[in-house]
Amino acid sequence: MNPKIDGALVAAYGNSAPRYTSYPPATQFHSQFGTDELAGALRAHDPAQAWSLYVHIPFCASVCYYCACNKIVTKHTERSAAYVRRLGEELRLLAPMLGPHPTLRQLHWGGGTPTFLNHDEMRMLMGLIAERFALEEGDKGEYSIEIDPRHASDDTLRLLRALGFNRLSFGVQDFDPRVQKAIHREQPYALVQRVVTTARQLGFQSLSADLIYGLPHQSRETFAQTIAQLLTLSPERISLFNYAHLPERFAPQRRIQAADLPPGDVKLRILSDTIESLRGAGYVYIGLDHFAKADDELTRAQQDRNLGRNFQGYSTNGDLDVLGIGASAVSRIGTIYSQNTAELEEYEASLDRAVLPVRRGFSLNGDDELRREVINTLLCHMDLDVAAFERRHNLTFRTYFASELLRLEPMQRDGLVEVKEDHIRVTAQGQLLVRAICAVFDRYLKTSNRRQFSRVV
Repeated sequence: MNPKIDGALVAAYGNSAPRYTSYPPATQFHSQFGTDELAGALRAHDPAQAWSLYVHIPFCASVCYYCACNKIVTKHTERSAAYVRRLGEELRLLAPMLGPHPTLRQLHWGGGTPTFLNHDEMRMLMGLIAERFALEEGDKGEYSIEIDPRHASDDTLRLLRALGFNRLSFGVQDFDPRVQKAIHREQPYALVQRVVTTARQLGFQSLSADLIYGLPHQSRETFAQTIAQLLTLSPERISLFNYAHLPERFAPQRRIQAADLPPGDVKLRILSDTIESLRGAGYVYIGLDHFAKADDELTRAQQDRNLGRNFQGYSTNGDLDVLGIGASAVSRIGTIYSQNTAELEEYEASLDRAVLPVRRGFSLNGDDELRREVINTLLCHMDLDVAAFERRHNLTFRTYFASELLRLEPMQRDGLVEVKEDHIRVTAQGQLLVRAICAVFDRYLKTSNRRQFSRVV
């Protein structure tokens, strides 16, 4: 895939839309969903099918001003020990519904900053997981963790590898010192290079780096230098996120001055330059903001049409049910989404009462399932085999989605999408605007406040 950027089309279609890490989006989750619904979905899960487990570690030692994640900034490292014990209690409560030692094919520790945990806590947490799941041996499983290079010593990396992690994700955002100072995340290139070198020596199979364009003081020239430096590290995957400046929603962003942000036309040029540089370096555009090397598992999953999306973004083995534990963690199991409370005190108090900390969720109906399949297929593969979809669901696509196809007509005239009797295909012009295309199939968006979503580009 080789996405193209047209400023006029971005202006016309680049307004706010969900990222569709779930459908319906999390804004539709509601408090009428509770532990009974989660328990029912867990018991309905095929015991022969493996699991994907997401563990949310909310703590950070310092705040990054751009961040919009659910996090707790604290210097009190002792808080994490109590949190790990609560994670063990959550797993204990879930165990009767999971069955004895189901296979764990995917594992991801996210945050926050998972490397906030000390070494004993990391060992304890992996031990708690191993008590409840059968871990894959010999790097057969995909076990990943988000690390902060500033808090990832060689000893920490050695421990993570010994615990079974074989993939690392780390934030770069930008290597320019002036940008780093403005976003309160100072980590020189040499530090990140040391982490990457050590990880390679230890045998981590895949490294993923995050970048953000649109940050204060960025220019085409400075970001091009960041890309050149990152390419010397040769990560298997690169995520290129668009900074959404929403200081009214995220308090840390109030420390970023809007006057220091690059104007819209410069942001588009930065994006265009970066796409060309990554393509020239052999990276494949997966979709939205993700790039991967041609031989990476993410690329192969897309080629094999096994690519999926969840709350961590694009994922291999997209058919796996995802169990989320920890404050704010989301589970996607069959036709339900379940989210834990995001408030740490409420999360801990619930588990102290031996009650699962479910705060809200959503049960999909038949229409939701159809729309989820359409949206996920377009996001993951940029095309939908309409004829196969009709056979699978015993319906006539043009009848069922008549109003949606009418709303696609302007996009078709503008060259974003190709609509035929037997397929819908996103064009090169439409790939970066695919969220806007998918939004056409979102029946909840009409009654949603679009200001709660980030811009498409």
